[in-house]
Amino acid sequence: MSVVGPRPERPHLVAGYEATLPGYAERHLVRPGITGWAQIHGLRGGERPISERLRFDLEYVRTWNPALDLKILALTVSAVLRDTRRELRR
Repeated sequence: MSVVGPRPERPHLVAGYEATLPGYAERHLVRPGITGWAQIHGLRGGERPISERLRFDLEYVRTWNPALDLKILALTVSAVLRDTRRELRR
């Protein structure tokens, strides 16, 4: 696992996604990560359709470069700090 990359999917769902979502297998060309391009765009867990997350995952795989990873890391830190501040205000 890497720090940045497409979030891993539960193994029992992968075969079904590969059979029904064109390009799904392509996201496995890079190591999965703790945070990713889809996550910083608000696509986490089961909140949104897998097809939306796949669109961002494939964009990440196809355009990867070190600067993109740094951008994702910076935006992740920013989102964590923002969410932490919101929780503290409650």
